[in-house]
Amino acid sequence: QVQLVESGGGLVQPGGSLILSCAASGLTISTYYCLAWFRQAPGKEREGVATLTRDDDTYYADSVKGRFAISRDRAKDTLYLQINSLNADDTAMYYCAMGRADCYRPDRVNFWGQGTQVTV
Repeated sequence: QVQLVESGGGLVQPGGSLILSCAASGLTISTYYCLAWFRQAPGKEREGVATLTRDDDTYYADSVKGRFAISRDRAKDTLYLQINSLNADDTAMYYCAMGRADCYRPDRVNFWGQGTQVTV
């Protein structure tokens, strides 16, 4: 059974930073083709904000470019999302996900985490 567990969310002041982490059981993160972070604010659709492929190609939503950075630690088999210059619009539940190519699209995701709340 595959399980993804996010951590690192919390309450932060505007302009602050956070590092979100995602660990997995039942699969190896580093070998999956497309890794992603999504977020969903109350009343809004789930949005893919960053992806990282097995070939180290990255994608960022326009709303987070220059502020968010996705990365993985192959030794720890962990996915990360560095979030800088936080503002109120970044308040959301953040989810890690794994899927097929273009996994910034929810319909391309195979596995979801349960989410970690970020409040600015």
